[in-house]
Amino acid sequence: MKRIHVDWTRCDGHGSCAELLPELYTQDDWGFPLSRTGEKDPAVPRALLEHAEHAVAACPLMALRLYDAPEPARPAQPGRGQTSRSTRSARATVTR
Repeated sequence: MKRIHVDWTRCDGHGSCAELLPELYTQDDWGFPLSRTGEKDPAVPRALLEHAEHAVAACPLMALRLYDAPEPARPAQPGRGQTSRSTRSARATVTR
């Protein structure tokens, strides 16, 4: 999964990112980007990846960057090739 980051030390509020990625950003009264999701670095859906790359390239002060974010860990589910500890203990006592 890709995320997009605004470098606030470079951003000058030109607003091009909000124009090119209206699904992810809106603007405040001075043109600075505001994440629509409220996340510091919003996730970029695959369908918007090309638009995000264009926004990064078009930023006049190079204040945007895309980066790979680790996928959230999913908890293991017993029954899908794995057994829970209590199931293994029960099996051990039954076979003895």
